[in-house]
Amino acid sequence: MERTLIVVKPDGVQRGLSGEIIARFEKRGFKIAALKMMTVSPELAKEHYSEHAEKPFFPGLVEFITSTPVVAMVLEAPNAIVLTRKMIAATDTLNADPGTIRGE
Repeated sequence: MERTLIVVKPDGVQRGLSGEIIARFEKRGFKIAALKMMTVSPELAKEHYSEHAEKPFFPGLVEFITSTPVVAMVLEAPNAIVLTRKMIAATDTLNADPGTIRGE
């Protein structure tokens, strides 16, 4: 069994998509090990995105993720990381395949 962190980011929460996104993972057989709606502190955001600290988009990324609440969840399934990446799709929504979370 493998675990992975999934975050429904501020725009998804504000658009009312959290429940739909959670349901998609449950329908695929993922077990929710933890689920929490929270506001991300600037300190946590900087730690979570530390690999991007030197990139020009980093300040905007921190500002975005801390702007409104997110839904954070830990999902469990065999091959959870690979499966969630396929379900979510490419980071750039313009390149996300239809039928994926970002593609819709």
